[in-house]
Amino acid sequence: MDRFLFSVVGLVITLSLISSQAEARAFFVFGDSLVDSGNNDYLATTARADSPPYGIDYPTHRPTGRFSNGLNIPDIISEQIGSEPTLPYLSPELRDERLLVGANFASAGIGILNDTGIQFINIIRICKQLDYFQQYQQRVSALIGAEQTEQLVNQALVLITLGGNDFVNNYYLVPFSARSRQFSLPDYVVYLISEYQKVLRRLYELGARRVLVTGTGPLGCVPAELAQRSRNGECSAELQRAAALFNPQLVQMLNQLNSEIGSDVFVSANAFEMKMDFINDPQAYGFVTSKVACCGQGPYNGIGLCTPLSNLCPNRDVYVFWDPFHPSERANRLIVQAIMIGSTKYMHPMNLSTIMALDSKA
Repeated sequence: MDRFLFSVVGLVITLSLISSQAEARAFFVFGDSLVDSGNNDYLATTARADSPPYGIDYPTHRPTGRFSNGLNIPDIISEQIGSEPTLPYLSPELRDERLLVGANFASAGIGILNDTGIQFINIIRICKQLDYFQQYQQRVSALIGAEQTEQLVNQALVLITLGGNDFVNNYYLVPFSARSRQFSLPDYVVYLISEYQKVLRRLYELGARRVLVTGTGPLGCVPAELAQRSRNGECSAELQRAAALFNPQLVQMLNQLNSEIGSDVFVSANAFEMKMDFINDPQAYGFVTSKVACCGQGPYNGIGLCTPLSNLCPNRDVYVFWDPFHPSERANRLIVQAIMIGSTKYMHPMNLSTIMALDSKA
């Protein structure tokens, strides 16, 4: 009798765990290395963060495939919304009830365009990420049924981060690149936005109803660009111009999509303004430098990759940039703080805490 009672209690606990995870909000992530949590570790590509000192401040102190010294933006959003971190879609651990938490489909090196990041060979382009999202839904349907799966996806939070690589690893990758011969910068931006719109429409068709869309950061101010293009530590005017053209047109396109749909599905996060705050005045945010990467070599530690042989700063918390392109965990925490509670300067039409409050009432 006791054994029977014990097994019933065990079953009830297991079922309640699964149902509470199903009730908790799922989280899906799409995009590039700013949000990749390790998918590229499972691929034959050079765009990977699987060796030290990556992950030096992660709880395990080991590389995880995140392009960070510790946690990345999706990890910190998961923390803020009270759910466990989403696993990379290619991880063999992503199965059974772990699927109900959501999944991270992001892959370092990709862009809006399929020809972005071709030098990295084997990466999950955005169209393939969306195919995987469809496959994910089939897998979850087998677990909880089609109706519950549709509900899980409709009620989920989605983050998508694209665009930076279409400039850095495409248009400006080499002088006289194919895309720069084909398009003037303003025309290229118009083309990118039109292609991005197709991606977001497909995401909506696949059931996404709350989508945070980040604009590009200050592309001209990352240590990699300072090392190549800057004489006195000033940001590259040309790459800053690219970001300044792209971001307002992205917001305009999201507004247009929302008005077509008749609902605030797409929410824009102004990563440019968020990062410029601490690039312009690092000391006000407790940083020592916003120009020199913690891990790297050459001017501004901005040349090449972060490797076990690179210069490495002793205190990552006082550096805005962890490596030549990516923010430190502490900078990521400030970015997520702006996503959570930022004013309309940073979040349009509303921030994530407002979204969470609205959706909990609904």
